[in-house]
Amino acid sequence: MTRLSRRHVLGLGIGALGATRFPIARASEGGPEARVVEAHAVEAHGMSAFGDLKYPADFPQFDYINPAAPKGGTFSLIPSVRAYNQSYFTFNSLNAFILKGEGAQGMDMTFAPLMVRANDEPDAMYGLAAKSVQISADKLTYRFTIRPEARFHDGTKLTARDAAFSLSVLKEKGHPLIIVQLRDMVQAQAIDDATLVVTFAEKRARDVPLYVAGLPIFSQAYYATKPFDESTLDTPLGSGPYKVGKFEVNRYIEYERVKDWWAADLPVCRGSYNFDIVRYEFYRDRDVAFEGFTGKNYLFREEFTSRIWATRYDFPAVKDGRVKLETLPDQLPSGGQGWFINTRRDKFKDSRVREALGYAFDFEWTNKTVMYGTYARTRSPFQNSDMVAEGPPSPDELKLLEPFRGQVPDEVFGQPFVPPVSDGSGQDRTLLRKAQQLLQEAGLEIKDGKRRLPNGEVFTAEFLIDEPSFQPHHATFMKNLGQLGIDASIRLIDAVQFRSRVEDFDFDITIERLSMSPTPGDSLRPYFSSQAAATKGSYNLAGVANPAIDALVDKAIGAATREDLTTACRALDRVFRAGRYWIPQWYRSTHPIAYWDEFSHPEKSPRYAQGVGAPENWWYDAAKATKLEQAK
Repeated sequence: MTRLSRRHVLGLGIGALGATRFPIARASEGGPEARVVEAHAVEAHGMSAFGDLKYPADFPQFDYINPAAPKGGTFSLIPSVRAYNQSYFTFNSLNAFILKGEGAQGMDMTFAPLMVRANDEPDAMYGLAAKSVQISADKLTYRFTIRPEARFHDGTKLTARDAAFSLSVLKEKGHPLIIVQLRDMVQAQAIDDATLVVTFAEKRARDVPLYVAGLPIFSQAYYATKPFDESTLDTPLGSGPYKVGKFEVNRYIEYERVKDWWAADLPVCRGSYNFDIVRYEFYRDRDVAFEGFTGKNYLFREEFTSRIWATRYDFPAVKDGRVKLETLPDQLPSGGQGWFINTRRDKFKDSRVREALGYAFDFEWTNKTVMYGTYARTRSPFQNSDMVAEGPPSPDELKLLEPFRGQVPDEVFGQPFVPPVSDGSGQDRTLLRKAQQLLQEAGLEIKDGKRRLPNGEVFTAEFLIDEPSFQPHHATFMKNLGQLGIDASIRLIDAVQFRSRVEDFDFDITIERLSMSPTPGDSLRPYFSSQAAATKGSYNLAGVANPAIDALVDKAIGAATREDLTTACRALDRVFRAGRYWIPQWYRSTHPIAYWDEFSHPEKSPRYAQGVGAPENWWYDAAKATKLEQAK
């Protein structure tokens, strides 16, 4: 996250919007017959973590879209992000919100949530299925009013009862990551068809209401005769801008625009969801996927492989202008990508062993030789934000860290750990000697040319991957580990096996990226908490189970201001980095994209958008498409 500028503040305080009173049934006091209490509340068209909103109640559309964008055309791409049970390479289920199966990319477009994010604000949300929200004075009760025009794709009414059912079933049977993040949601109740009341636990995580408001709303009637937690290829009944069209398992899936969609003219949707068809293509190999793009098998590609971007975008369609190349800025926190070391396994429990592994990775050589010098080294899970710890702790950071003195490494109270800089040779002897010293100190001796664990077994380290394109990044790394006497290997498996093994924590070392929002809150738990370490399917791949980190996560979640949040995250960063739970990899602050020239897009991508706003805010340009067709 870059530093925030001052924005127009409407606020959610009583003074800003005026107070109203409404009866709230406290879930903690028992069901529908709960004692009704009076609570001061404010009603608003939107909400944010700290109460600030850019757009007034009568805003016509988001500033970053083209409200006159035409509808039509097809937008096709390969997956570049994933959530919950999704894979980049395949799918076999249309249920993308549970643990079972490989969920299809794009299923979120078929459902309408209560609210949607404004991508030019850090975390603000505005009403979609809900036209407004009332928030109690203690901020533990949220009362959403459902729009009377909201409909499912079969024409049936979307009601508060559907929303209450959806939140309840996701909390009970959803993907483990959803269950973790709904921990502080106590109950969702429908008072009537129009009124949804959601209650939260005291000291609830700051961003849980935002998370709740962004979850899909399912049809309660549809699931009355179907189990929610089963992998299935039956198309669920949705209410979003798209519905499932043609698909072939493991190959492609299309989504068709709902042309009479009930929300099309709402301010939060105007100028968005413009393509008649959005199609995802699936490839098992990145190189093959690139060839598919050059052959116009799909039309848009964000390039994640520096080798390909540097060497292969010179094919005829690029040279004659039929394919456009752009490099767009990425102003979001880049998060942290790296090799995560599974500390659940005894051989990796000593932090000196984990640190030694990191000294064997030569980033400078890899960046220069394999990645064409296009990346910078990651050092923090909050990379590309002001939450990265720098220098000695500030006085405010020390206040949070002092209770753990003696329980965390001493370096937490000094300079934060930074990955070593090599001489770029691919085999920096100074760093390898440091690694050898750490292994010796941890009791791992060399015997018969092999590094031995204290129990006498050979020290092995297997890297688990599902992408062939990552193999070159491991070659010199494993060679250096071999120089240390470590029996290192790489195992390439298919996407389904990979996801299964990672969700079961059945690996030594694997690659993952921690994606951080500009306002992290309860989303920190799946990455860092002890609870997540014991929850299969969580993103806590390293098995971090540290009381100090748990406490700092709670501090970040409970922060009253952005300044307090930044302080807590910097303190958390120090402790995490001191634990040597991972070997940081690399990042870049741009989006290299290529697309066949039949689209147009807004001049500037909103600051907080995931990706480049495609396909949501792009549109089909008929004049360009005609010109492209004539250029064949």
